[in-house]
Amino acid sequence: MARVSDEELQALARELGEKLIARGWMLATAESCTGGWVGQLVTAVPGSSHWYERGFITYANAAKVEMLGVPPETLETHGAVSEETAMAMAAGALKHSHAQATLAISGIAGPGGGTPQKPVGLVCYGWALADGTVISSTCRLDGDREEIRSRAAAAALRGLIELVG
Repeated sequence: MARVSDEELQALARELGEKLIARGWMLATAESCTGGWVGQLVTAVPGSSHWYERGFITYANAAKVEMLGVPPETLETHGAVSEETAMAMAAGALKHSHAQATLAISGIAGPGGGTPQKPVGLVCYGWALADGTVISSTCRLDGDREEIRSRAAAAALRGLIELVG
C-alpha cells in the first residue's frame, strides 16, 4: 500500500483545524513512532497557531514518563506500543498543556523492532478531550517505514476529527 499523499495529509490537518476553531479549542499532540509528523502537518496550515498549542515527541519510554506522566507500570505491563500507553500519552498531553483535545501515537514503524506479539506495522492511538473522554484504537498497517508512519499520522488525525465531530 502506498504512502498517504501530502495533499491528503494536509487536507486532514486543515479539516481538524476547522473543527477545533469552531469550538474554540486547542490541540496538543504526543507522538512516538511518527516523530513529530502530525505536529509538522498541523503547523504547515496557515493560522494553526490559533488551534495548535504544543507537541510532545516522546520516542523513548523515559520521555513518555517524564514529559507526559505515563506510569512506568503501564509501560512495564503493557509495553510502549499498547492502547494503555497511547491513552496515557493522550491524557498526559492534555494534563501537561492548555489544550482541550489531544492525540497520541505509538507504534512499530520498522523495518526492525517487531515481535510475533507486536509485529512491524502495529500502531496504537489515543485521543483525549478536556471533558474526560479518553479513547483508543489499534491497527496493523502494511508497508515500509515511511508508509506506516504516514498512514499512522493520517489515522490519528481522522480519529480526532471524528471524535471532535
